[in-house]
Amino acid sequence: MAFEIQPRQSLIVYTYSLKQTRQLKRYGTVMYVSKKMRYVVLYVDQKDVTSLTDQLNKLRFVKRVVASSRPEITESFNGVAEEVAENSEDETKDDEE
Repeated sequence: MAFEIQPRQSLIVYTYSLKQTRQLKRYGTVMYVSKKMRYVVLYVDQKDVTSLTDQLNKLRFVKRVVASSRPEITESFNGVAEEVAENSEDETKDDEE
């Protein structure tokens, strides 16, 4: 049996109270709990994000659920330095005028 990497995505679950954070373990892997800002970072399978978001929003202790946008962000940084240099040159030209 070959090992396959499952695509995962993080959900940020904002709660009213942190007493029920143990209940969130049944939905995915709890990676981080912020006591000050009362949120939990929960990793789930990417195919289950929409269904789990609906399920979590129905829980009484959950304020809202925000899905991470990292899967949509390109991680290739080819040519980024040139773009930044061009933008900074354009801004300096605008400032001179």
